[in-house]
Amino acid sequence: MHEIIEKINKLKKERKAIILAHCYQNVEIDLVADYVGDSLGLSKIAAKTDAEIIVFAGVYFMAETAKILSPNKKVLLPNMNSGCQMAQMIDLARMQEFKAQHPNIPVVCYVNSTAEVKAQADICCTSSNAVDIVRSLGVKKVLFAPDCYLGSWVAKKLPDVEIISYNGFCPTHLRLVPDEVKKMRILYPDAAVLMHPECHQEVVKLADFVGSTTQIMQYCERSKKKTFLIGTEKGVVDRLSRDFPEKEFILISDRLVCHNMKYNTLEDILYVLETGENEVFVEENLRKLAYGAIERMVATKVN
Repeated sequence: MHEIIEKINKLKKERKAIILAHCYQNVEIDLVADYVGDSLGLSKIAAKTDAEIIVFAGVYFMAETAKILSPNKKVLLPNMNSGCQMAQMIDLARMQEFKAQHPNIPVVCYVNSTAEVKAQADICCTSSNAVDIVRSLGVKKVLFAPDCYLGSWVAKKLPDVEIISYNGFCPTHLRLVPDEVKKMRILYPDAAVLMHPECHQEVVKLADFVGSTTQIMQYCERSKKKTFLIGTEKGVVDRLSRDFPEKEFILISDRLVCHNMKYNTLEDILYVLETGENEVFVEENLRKLAYGAIERMVATKVN
């Protein structure tokens, strides 16, 4: 591993490249990553750098988002098999059909989606700002795609707004069931229970805190609690355990693993840096439309 890391770091300098690692990735990728975090945050950081190449250790839609925000940079995905099952549940035709079934209603699109789907939206959102983005529209009805469970979470927080959700979901988060949470609460009565809003709402109801990956990690860092039950992908527990050894972080279910996120390896990163292969492209007119939906989100003032 040491030899691979040395080669990657050498090539990064030679190629003027940066490596982004989503926090669901295999934790050893952090050893070569310049930035680790959530998908949109990483893409925004990359756009501000003078790097010529972005290697995005994540899934395909994340690399697309990086390209949308950095059209003049070369974006590489270490392993082209690394796709998001939720993002793949909706494509251009399905998004257009969803809109046609509910005409003249604003469309909010979760950033966990492809460029062609983002391009059909009025505005994008993240799991951390979805409630605020929908609230900012000031309307009574909203179309929400692609995650119906994040849509349910927004609806719970905004009872005066009708959320019409596309029937997409994250298979990883849906593996968590209420009985598992209840059993773990009994085993660890003093632990804080933290959930991602992509989980089923019957699971979310059992949480002490619900938030995005970044928000969960920030909560753990700031909390005076010593034990945490984590209801999101295993990579979060791996990083929290490494960064805060004085605290205990327990994955509620060992089924909370996104195998697509684990496809990228150090060997893959080295390969694309050596060859320049696995470049991600977004057609320019499509990129501009998708960029507009993201930019409107960024420009929205939320509380």
